Amino acid sequence: MPAFLVHGVPDTHSLWDRVRKHLAHANVIAPDMPGFGREIPPGFDSSKEAYLDWLIGEVESVGEPVDIVGHDWGALLVERLVSVRPDLVRTWAAGAGAIDETYVWHPIAQMWQTPGVGENVMQGMTTEAIVPTFVNDGMPEAVAKEIANRIDERMKAAILPLYRSATNVGKEWGPALDGVKKPGVVICGEKDQYMSTDFHRRLATRTGAELVTLPGGHWWPVELPKEAAEALDRHWARVT
Repeated sequence: MPAFLVHGVPDTHSLWDRVRKHLAHANVIAPDMPGFGREIPPGFDSSKEAYLDWLIGEVESVGEPVDIVGHDWGALLVERLVSVRPDLVRTWAAGAGAIDETYVWHPIAQMWQTPGVGENVMQGMTTEAIVPTFVNDGMPEAVAKEIANRIDERMKAAILPLYRSATNVGKEWGPALDGVKKPGVVICGEKDQYMSTDFHRRLATRTGAELVTLPGGHWWPVELPKEAAEALDRHWARVT
């Protein structure tokens, strides 16, 4: 049964490299989202709906139900996919992003969502400016530099329409979560600066998922990769 790992913003598949080293799962797929380490296909508008359609197509191409995992925006897409296409999923896991009708976007997201302001913010997103922010969030400095160096103009151009399509994502995608029946686990960094434990707990409660809290922040796949892998392996082992 393949494991399918979905990164978030502003990342690429490399977010999962350290987790993959600790996984017992042998068959692991971790694609780049369009615009994130790969070209944006013609006609792709980088909205949340476009990324959801892309993810559905990628999982369909596997040819069998997957153990799907998402972080940050990848988490939101995984939660939506398991809501609308449970046939594609054996189990799901998500963290550092929880769809919730009451969630208010964090300040950086709100700036990205504002025309003109978001473009100015992107101009200031240089490697020198980004690395200290990542490190302050708990990311190891070497990893922070790796991720910051991958943030290019193509990625910036994808981020803005994605966030602008999602100003009301909680109200639009939240209600369907109550129908989720597939086995799930919600992974939460207890020091997450962008999504508090309360939202992760609410997601776990309404979907019947297990809640796993790790002693780190938003970037738990690179901060605590061994612990994250152990949580995923335990989750998968419980489902037969």
